[in-house]
Amino acid sequence: MTGVPSGPWEGVRDGMRVERTWIPMSDGVRLAATLYLPAGAGPDDRFPPLLEYLPYRKDDAMFQRDYDLYASMVPRGFVGARVDVRGTGASEGVVPDREYSEQEHRDGEEVIAWLARQPRSNGNVGMWGISWGGFNAIQMAMRRPTELKAVCALMATDDLFWDDIHYIDGLFHVDEWELMMDLLNAMSPPPDFPIDDDTLAARFDTEPWKLRVMRQQRDGPYWRHGSLAPAYDAIGIPTMLIGGLLDGYRDAVPRMVQHLRAPVKAIVGPWNHTFPHDASPGPGIEWRAEVARWFDRWLKGVETGADDEPPLAVYVRDWHPPGFGLKHVPGRWRWLDGWPPSGLEEHTLYPRPDWSLGRDAGEPAEHRLRCVPWVGVEAGLWWGDLTPDQRPIDAFSLTYDSPPLDQDLVVLGMPRALLRASADAPLANWFARLCDVAPDGTSSLVAGAGLNGAHRESAADPQALEPGRTYRLAIDMHFTSWTFRAGHRIRLAVSNSMSPMIWPSPHPVTTTLAVGGREPSTLVLPVIDGDGPGPVFQAPLPTVPAPNARTEGSSPPGPWRVHRDEARGITTVMWGTSYTLELGWCTQTFAERMDHVVEDEHPERATADGIAEFTVEQPGRVLTWVGQLRVGGEAERFHYRYRRTLQENGAMVREREWDEWIARDHH
Repeated sequence: MTGVPSGPWEGVRDGMRVERTWIPMSDGVRLAATLYLPAGAGPDDRFPPLLEYLPYRKDDAMFQRDYDLYASMVPRGFVGARVDVRGTGASEGVVPDREYSEQEHRDGEEVIAWLARQPRSNGNVGMWGISWGGFNAIQMAMRRPTELKAVCALMATDDLFWDDIHYIDGLFHVDEWELMMDLLNAMSPPPDFPIDDDTLAARFDTEPWKLRVMRQQRDGPYWRHGSLAPAYDAIGIPTMLIGGLLDGYRDAVPRMVQHLRAPVKAIVGPWNHTFPHDASPGPGIEWRAEVARWFDRWLKGVETGADDEPPLAVYVRDWHPPGFGLKHVPGRWRWLDGWPPSGLEEHTLYPRPDWSLGRDAGEPAEHRLRCVPWVGVEAGLWWGDLTPDQRPIDAFSLTYDSPPLDQDLVVLGMPRALLRASADAPLANWFARLCDVAPDGTSSLVAGAGLNGAHRESAADPQALEPGRTYRLAIDMHFTSWTFRAGHRIRLAVSNSMSPMIWPSPHPVTTTLAVGGREPSTLVLPVIDGDGPGPVFQAPLPTVPAPNARTEGSSPPGPWRVHRDEARGITTVMWGTSYTLELGWCTQTFAERMDHVVEDEHPERATADGIAEFTVEQPGRVLTWVGQLRVGGEAERFHYRYRRTLQENGAMVREREWDEWIARDHH
């Protein structure tokens, strides 16, 4: 493959033959592909290709990760096909104008057809991937190319507006991924990293994706383009799903198990947004063995029993104290016969006037809460990952506690809060959290979610609140499993801020929650019996190291810190991370940081400031790409400013800046 270094990049090793090639598109653009083929294959052997299709630079940033991934799958009788999306990584063309673009999908159809025609292919193409790769595996299955026979999507969603990182629960969010992605898209293709005018025009000069999504603040055609929900009949091929209880996309798994009519198999473990063989916290599993069984069945026609097992396996978490240091989540695996599973019951509890949570509603009462806009970091950055003690948020929330439980209670599913609430401003957000309060008082986050009050009836047609009017607000918390132990208490916490996960509402607001009486607020818990059989999974295989590649440092977003300036009423949440990648033919360093700042009395002036830097070092040459982001605004408008620069050996090569005011559309 022209333009790709030799040496460790190609050849036979670890049961694979690695080849780089081009895949021609009908318009003349070539997409860069790495093929991982079984090393000992005979001339008549044919294998199913497994496509992973990403904008994440297969030849440098993802090389180590890819090598380990395919070293496990290829010896099982598959051809790995890792392809860079048009305009990214080593592929030719212009960066697409958005994530999951129509161009990406059309190219994907051509890639799938090309793979099916190759001499080593048996004609049955599978598609798999995590995050972006899971998203577009679902999206390509929706388009029904004839050669695509089965997919496996990990840590992905069926509903972009509600679940993706741009508008979490339909609420505006600024994420480190966007800071990284909008700089990654500007980088030149490896290994030569050209900086001629044509290359920079196709990449460096392209509009940042974050700016485009900020112009799309309500659900509609932009988000429906890449969303399966609610038209689940669009997928007609066998689909495997893997999710994590600490991943922001976990809700899609039970929804798709419930609604897909094609064969479906799903696993939800205690993991964050990562592969289950490399997860922290664990326990990890060798999920690739399960995927191989699935693809053996549907791409090779081998009876593996994968489609004879119950369709859903969930890890039922036991209580554990809150904190970041947990390495192994206590719990057990459980088979479920579908979604919702047999035996699942709904238990209704009522927040009461005396701040208890009980089986009856009690007399009517109203509880008021003044929103404190900087509160919320203890709930995490996107309803994912481990979280600390929730008591700092609980102190600024309306909290309702059950009596100590007489026996263990297992919750499995999406808890639901139905709130009768009002606000004294036209915009307000509500957040519901389900917590486990241990006998020592520590509060562990079990589940949570938010709702923009303007989206109470429709996120596609938001309507301002009428101040003082009471509305019935339904908040479906994110998918969870948890065992409340005997002696523990169930807590419902209701608040109006979840910063920095969710951008603050621009108005200082006081909300009122109506409890008790004939139309009470309620908490509905999905409860299941604690016993039941479960699967036994293979332990993770050792990592297969990529040749001549080494990484030091931490992956984003890194640990966060909070600084509170009481005198000025300003709170700052700060985080940062960096790592170095040694590849033999070049050294790459990536560093980023972001600060979220909120003023007590002026939530409309909230800001997010971030900077990301990629450095590529080669003999006699150092290239440095820098992206600086600032999102801020005022009561009626957001302000977006982003500046890219590129330097070679310390001299400025190119710079671009975008500066735009965007109306706040009910956010």
